[in-house]
Amino acid sequence: MLRIVSLQLLATVVAGAIAALLGGWAAMFSAILGGLCCVVPNSIMAVRLFANAHKAGGASPAAFFIWEFVKIILTVALLFVTAKLYHDLNWLALLAGFIVALKSYIILLFRH
Repeated sequence: MLRIVSLQLLATVVAGAIAALLGGWAAMFSAILGGLCCVVPNSIMAVRLFANAHKAGGASPAAFFIWEFVKIILTVALLFVTAKLYHDLNWLALLAGFIVALKSYIILLFRH
């Protein structure tokens, strides 16, 4: 899970750099914020599932679904807060950074 989260973070940085070249500073910050709206909830879920897996009973399917629900709620909340607080928001860059971070795990599929 750590590889996936670190790959998402790397993909977010790359998306931010490309957005900076194409649209300037506001686009770069928008892309990075969009990627972080995906990376932060995923990393919290990964840490919690990793902690649950090393308990005596192991990871349960119920814990997975609960943390998946928390991850979705946190993702939507972060996107909402980003839209409300960042006034120079570039929506295209935000969505591009978000989608790049979401789909970055596909790179790991093609590695093997």
